[in-house]
Amino acid sequence: MDRIQQRESGLSRQLTSRQLSMIALGGAIGTGLFLGSKFAISFAGPSVLISYAIGGLIAVMLMGALAEMTVARPTTGSFGAFAEHYINPLAGFMIKYLYWSCIVLAVGTEVTAIGDYMQMWFPGVPPWIWVIGFSAVLIGVNMFNVKAFGTLEYWFSALKVFAIVAFIIIAAFLVFGNKDGDYGFQNYSADGGFFMGGASGVWFAVIVAIFSYLSIEMIAVAAGEAKEPEIAVKKAFKVTIFRLFLFYILTLGLILAIAPVNAILDGGSPFVTVMQVVGIPYADSILNFVVIVAALSAMNSQLYVSTRMMFSLSRAGQAPKALGKVKKNGAPVNALLLSAGGVAVATLVYISNPETGFTLMMALSMFGAMATWMLIFITHLFFRKETARTGEPLKYKLPFTKIGSLLGAVLMAALLITTLFTEDFRMTLIFGIPFAIVVAILYRVTKKNHDLAASPAEDNLKQQASNASV
Repeated sequence: MDRIQQRESGLSRQLTSRQLSMIALGGAIGTGLFLGSKFAISFAGPSVLISYAIGGLIAVMLMGALAEMTVARPTTGSFGAFAEHYINPLAGFMIKYLYWSCIVLAVGTEVTAIGDYMQMWFPGVPPWIWVIGFSAVLIGVNMFNVKAFGTLEYWFSALKVFAIVAFIIIAAFLVFGNKDGDYGFQNYSADGGFFMGGASGVWFAVIVAIFSYLSIEMIAVAAGEAKEPEIAVKKAFKVTIFRLFLFYILTLGLILAIAPVNAILDGGSPFVTVMQVVGIPYADSILNFVVIVAALSAMNSQLYVSTRMMFSLSRAGQAPKALGKVKKNGAPVNALLLSAGGVAVATLVYISNPETGFTLMMALSMFGAMATWMLIFITHLFFRKETARTGEPLKYKLPFTKIGSLLGAVLMAALLITTLFTEDFRMTLIFGIPFAIVVAILYRVTKKNHDLAASPAEDNLKQQASNASV
């Protein structure tokens, strides 16, 4: 593990614990909450609250597993490096490429969502223009050092947090202080009832919930560039878990109490729909601005983390060497430009399928997301087994994490299988399984080339040792 950490050195450690918390929160509060929640509601209706609670429980178990491993061994390769060390090199290779692909494709969901949001103000402008314009700005920001990225992401996330808190206050006043009876929990039983989609609808919506929580794991990746990784990870773990439950469960509960399900499904972002239902002047435009910032923030975080994962692959000799180079400012620009390829894919998908572009990009990214989470849980089980064998004391230990990792791995496997039975997510495995096979073949090819390149060097060392002994 020391060798892995050494090979991934070179990035500047400039992120504070405050910025690290905001990066994780910024990645997780994006289109998954502001637009994806509408998709989840279409499956489950008001019982989507149960779906997000299940997804939140899985996220908590994942964060616990990651926190233990990251505090013990902070590195940019993060769970990919952990899998390489505690399971085997193939596992590390698979998880890095699966995660990189899912984040690159998730960037596509953010930019397609931005195209949709801008239609509210500029219906006559082609959405792809906004996609390209905003993408160019964020790619430019990520070319600067990590401090510039951390500062921008902090303020992006701070604006989102402020807006959501304000929304919660206004919505809570409407629900609990309204005497007319238009808003309240009676809306939970309207339009098909609380369990509108039945038990299957609740379970299908968990898939969307996992997508919504995706990116909380980037705390572990960003820890490799934190000033004090041990302190930063512990603090970020506690803060992020509390805020995610607050923002997702409470916010969705209030949205469903104000706007009927049919109104939510007929609109765009549920947040904007609520403001339109309430009729507060300009509130819908203000919320639309916030959801655009949320999408930009999530996209910014995802560009960052996908770049770092490709950088780690390059430093491990599992991607072209050029992708592991770092500019004088500490930014791996070559890896960034490759990771920005998801924007190009999303633009093409959006232009060819404007109505289903967001759903398709989500389905494609979900395989890498769920497979990565499952592998993180499995890696943690190997991590705990290894530390128990060696007697290495854990710097940070949480209760029930071993049971949580076992349960989490089973649940993620079940969700992956479930995608086959959901029309909207059928492409997840149809795309994912062949992709995983290609990645496994790529590992064999790169390993063979690496072994061939290493053999002459090893022979020279053996010859030198032989000559020295003579």
